[in-house]
Amino acid sequence: MRRLILLRHAKSDRPPGVADLDRPLNPRGRQAAPRMGAYIAEAGLRPDHVLLSPSRRTLETWDAVRGPLDGNPGETVPALYEAGAAQILEVVRGAPDNAGTLLVVGHNPGLQDFATEAVGSGSKADRRRLATQFPTAALAVIDFEVGGWDEVASGTGRLERFVKPKDLGDDDED
Repeated sequence: MRRLILLRHAKSDRPPGVADLDRPLNPRGRQAAPRMGAYIAEAGLRPDHVLLSPSRRTLETWDAVRGPLDGNPGETVPALYEAGAAQILEVVRGAPDNAGTLLVVGHNPGLQDFATEAVGSGSKADRRRLATQFPTAALAVIDFEVGGWDEVASGTGRLERFVKPKDLGDDDED
């Protein structure tokens, strides 16, 4: 079995004159990201390998999340920036086979589109929530009964859980 954790970057700022790639987290994002990291650690969802979009907001999100996860530095993957579902699938298929649990930190709408396409089973309520909204700092945990990441395909995953910051008492919901 392979476990994929999709984490949308935390809430970011939009300072005037700053390129999209260079947008930092805002105060809400800086608060939500470590809470999600604590949740990931407490839930036993520690990743073996981490793939990151190169945007500042995703890198800052991972820096804030990774503390309780033994500080895994992650691997920056330029193809994850503004990636659509098909591109995310290709990145996941190229993940190292020694990673049983893979975490991808990226952006919407690509993460949500990929997740809804990848999932073929799991809690109907969570699948509906996932299809409706994938807010900042939310995470989806998808299990695949495959031997290697290169075997991941649309509709073959089981949504194990979908967690929004709001579920943990945070008001970050966009």
